[in-house]
Amino acid sequence: MVQLSATPTWCFLSTSPPQPPPPLTLPSSRPSRRLASASAPGSSSGSLARLRLPLPQSVASAMRRRRAAPPPPAAAAGGEASGTDADEKRDGTDLKTLAARFWKVAAPYWWSEDKTQARLRLAAVFTLTLATTGISVGFNFLGRDFYNALADKDQEKFTTQLLYYLGAFAGGIPFFVLRDYARETLSLRWRSWMTSYYMERYFKNRTFYKIQSQSMIDNPDQRINDDLSAFTGTALGFSLTLFNAAVDLISFSNILYGIYPPLFIVLIVYSLGGTAISVFLGKNLVNLNFMQEKKEADFRYGLVRVRENAESIAFYGGEENELQLLLDRFRRAFDNLSELLIASRNLEFFTNGYRYLIQILPAAVVAPMYFSGKIEFGVINQSVSAFNHILSDFSLIVFQFQSISAFSAVIDRLGEFDDLLDGNESSQSSQREIIDGINIIFKTSSPSVLSSNGSLTQSDPCVVLEIRNLTLLTPRSGNILFTDLTMELKDKDHLLVMGPSGSGKTSLLRALAGLWTSGTGDIIYHVRGSESNSSSDELSNKKSEGEELLQSSRQRRENGIFFVPQRPYMVLGTLRQQLLYPTWTENVHNSANDNPQNTDPLPFLSEASTSDAVGVKPEMPSTSELIKVLEVVKLGYILPRFNGLDSMHDWASVLSLGEQQRLAFARLLLAKPVLVLLDESTSALDEPNEAHLYSQIEAAGITYISIGHRKTLQKFHNKALIISKSDSPDSNLPSWEIKSIGQIPVEESSPFPS
Repeated sequence: MVQLSATPTWCFLSTSPPQPPPPLTLPSSRPSRRLASASAPGSSSGSLARLRLPLPQSVASAMRRRRAAPPPPAAAAGGEASGTDADEKRDGTDLKTLAARFWKVAAPYWWSEDKTQARLRLAAVFTLTLATTGISVGFNFLGRDFYNALADKDQEKFTTQLLYYLGAFAGGIPFFVLRDYARETLSLRWRSWMTSYYMERYFKNRTFYKIQSQSMIDNPDQRINDDLSAFTGTALGFSLTLFNAAVDLISFSNILYGIYPPLFIVLIVYSLGGTAISVFLGKNLVNLNFMQEKKEADFRYGLVRVRENAESIAFYGGEENELQLLLDRFRRAFDNLSELLIASRNLEFFTNGYRYLIQILPAAVVAPMYFSGKIEFGVINQSVSAFNHILSDFSLIVFQFQSISAFSAVIDRLGEFDDLLDGNESSQSSQREIIDGINIIFKTSSPSVLSSNGSLTQSDPCVVLEIRNLTLLTPRSGNILFTDLTMELKDKDHLLVMGPSGSGKTSLLRALAGLWTSGTGDIIYHVRGSESNSSSDELSNKKSEGEELLQSSRQRRENGIFFVPQRPYMVLGTLRQQLLYPTWTENVHNSANDNPQNTDPLPFLSEASTSDAVGVKPEMPSTSELIKVLEVVKLGYILPRFNGLDSMHDWASVLSLGEQQRLAFARLLLAKPVLVLLDESTSALDEPNEAHLYSQIEAAGITYISIGHRKTLQKFHNKALIISKSDSPDSNLPSWEIKSIGQIPVEESSPFPS
């Protein structure tokens, strides 16, 4: 069967006597988390061992990373790949690579901190599976005697066998229910650990930002949510199916071979031939499944963008354009799904014929023995049941080909994501050894500091920021923005960065934040008495190198460096959480988990962290301090409007951009950093509010660097860094200049277009 992305398709491994296959209908569109279930115990064979495996919810395609050239600018970073012809086709992954990726994705959990629970639960699942197989063998013999009594018209024996049957049902059903429950709880626990594991790596070293800004891979959110769920459930289901198949082969082969050896040979030939034909007919299903989820995800991503940008689209009157774009994306998904349906139809012509034929094949082979009186009637039923068991084991590829092809796509997709996360970690650790990069260094303002060459250097306690020979390049194209920038910023030296659009002003802030490291030079933050902000590993690096390198965003923040972007980020949470973000985020989450009545069965979900550093931060503000800071930034009126600090809203929608910018300044005043970098952070405010906010951070003793085009910004700064393109016709290199604000003539106070 074929499905759209979230629709489960069930493939059956039947152990019951021959029955017509189920009608060919599309399953319900409601996703199901059940990976297997016991068949009805009332089947004539008495078998309870039917397993059914879902087609994974996420059968995805991923754009191959382009190594030769960057993607076109129109590609939506992190959300989709560009719609070029090259993206419509994809090379298949060879079996060896697929196996390596499966092991790489699956193995870490079984050697993790949860390995004891994982292995015990897995052993319980396998034990219950073994028990259910034994029960199925018992039902096979009960079925033989039951039908023999029926054929002999022996009512007393028939009644006895019927009672045995009912007693076996009562005793056997709990094993099947417990097997399914144990399997699904283990699958959920595995998925929970993998979600924590992948999300920790996704946020570590700002990988999420690099994926988004450089279009490194499509739909990482879907890989974490849908693909991990599909992987854990299906991997466990397939593992149990293979285990059950191996036990079945041992248990039922002796039965079948003992009844009639030629029937066993017919079974092997039939299953091997069916497998070969299925592989040939379904060879395109893996890639089609792989592509389908990408196209579905691109369509869904377009719908999300409409929701998030509804007001802008309405102002532009862009409804028709959005409609056509979305219909075009849906058409691509429709076209691919049409190909998928055709390929599946061709495969099902064969697989359904394969299923129907096995209804008469075993009976036809052993019927001559029955007619000659060599076997009883019940033996025919027993041979058919054993034949179906073993054929299901030998025909896994035939019966499960669509599930296998979909699962292969999930493995490939997660393996690609895992390789990307590993590559980012290794590049972070080896970057300074392999290439020249921008180093971000924290240096304490003690009387003397051990430098990298082993000599003692004096650190000026008044210096806040020092930049040495900074050359900045764009990450992907390598375009030079400026070269050899050298400057020093002392306490209360407020710097205004000026320049035309595209000259690299915001890019400079990205470099200062450690988001962009392409280029050369050193960015040195002078930190006052923050040795405690380093972990033991970082301290050892500091002793050997004479400096503490940037390890994480939290380390930067806890050293007193704060950033305020033009459009502040509004977290999902209460107004209180908006104000405490990001300085006291951990405190808020920890206080929510401190309830002694909350016993967390999955501790790894609450222990995830992207940094090993344990830093010192200001004491968390009280409720009265939060209310006071709202009044300071002239936002006191929103408290009655939203019923206090603990109300939940979509703050990015209910607050105007100007209110969001004032809220960002409230966060800044609460955090009390040493240095703050402002990227046009008052662009949506009127001049009186802008002047009020700058006066507040000036009064708080915070040194700041601003980017902006307004003339009014100059009176809040005493230095200006002017970045502009070189006027030399022989060179395309940018130039820079540092001036005192007083040296800028009035007519040149805002010489650059915004």
